Order: sequence, then C-alpha cells, then structure tokens
Amino acid sequence: MIEKHKIIGMKMSPTDTQAFLRSFGKPVLTFFGYSVDYENRETVLGIAKRGLSKIPPDAVVINIGATAGGIGAVYPLAKAMGFTTTGIVSSLAAEHLENISEAVDYVCFISDTQWGGKLDGSNQLSPTSQAMVACSNLLVAIGGGEVTRDELMVGKALGKPVYFYPAEVSHRYLIQRARKMNEPPPQSFWGAAYEVFGRKNG
Repeated sequence: MIEKHKIIGMKMSPTDTQAFLRSFGKPVLTFFGYSVDYENRETVLGIAKRGLSKIPPDAVVINIGATAGGIGAVYPLAKAMGFTTTGIVSSLAAEHLENISEAVDYVCFISDTQWGGKLDGSNQLSPTSQAMVACSNLLVAIGGGEVTRDELMVGKALGKPVYFYPAEVSHRYLIQRARKMNEPPPQSFWGAAYEVFGRKNG
C-alpha cells in the first residue's frame, strides 16, 4: 500500500502536475507501455536497464503510470539504480491504491473520468494523458496499446524525443480478454503502438 506522504494530490490538473515535476529542476524521462503483463518481462527490464545505465541517477526523474503492473515493473529497477521516481495516474486509481507501486516516490492523481488515451468522440487527450505528455521531456515506450499510441503521437507532434521498443503483451491475457468479450482470437500481440511506431523502427 502506498504511503500517504507520497501522494502529491488526489485531483490534480495537468498544469499542477507539470509545475510539480518542474520543481525537481531535472528532465523527466517517462516510460510508456502496457498496464498489464508482458509476454516477456525480463526482456522489458533488460531494455530499461540498458537505457538507464547510460544516465547518471541524479540527472533525470523517472516517471511512469504509478501502478506496479505492466511497465510499472521498471519502478523497482529504477529505484534500485538510485533514480527519483514519480507516477502520473488517473484519479480512478485512487479506488485501488493497492495497485500503486511501492517503488514510487511521488504520485500525482489526475482528475479524470477515464484511464487515459483520447476523450470519447474527440481527438483530444484525456487529462491523464495530457499530463503524461506535458510532463515528459523524453518519451520511451516498450510496447503499448492504444493509450500509449495516442500519447506518443502527441508527444512526437510536439517535437519531443520519442523512442519505441517493440514488446508483446501477455498472450494469455489477450486471448482470455477476447474470449470474455466474445471477440475473435487476437491476430497480433504487439499492441497498437507497434502499428504506428514499431513497423518502421523494428
């Protein structure tokens, strides 16, 4: 369970969150990816470790989506390497604090009615995704679905450095989800972000 002193705000705006992260006086490196299990977790951690090993721990702040699952597996690694860690997540997560990573130093809960991605019926990002992009100086994605795809596209359009590493989501998870929703079996496990960023890069 996350300690209360790590919570910066429960109903923050993207602007509030950006001001908080700027207070560190360091660039923010944000990891994007799946919020659920990867097919190969060790590969993901290997990619993250190789990248982080090239950066002095006091040079940047490592930001992710606050929860322990999926790309949140990078939190303990970054913490063990000496980095300050932050998390940006929808206020919906306040009902599931047990899912917040124990390796997050500071968490900003964004006032939002959805988990991220584009607002329904709009090309505009939800407040959570707006905050993720606005606060990030460097965007690094390891796989990722629709939310990651939408965030990376906006980040790239804003001229921010975007790095994408292909990675498959858990096959079991995607197959079970398709069955539960009475959908056809998945044809790919590479995620929506791969369709935009992976094919030309990998």
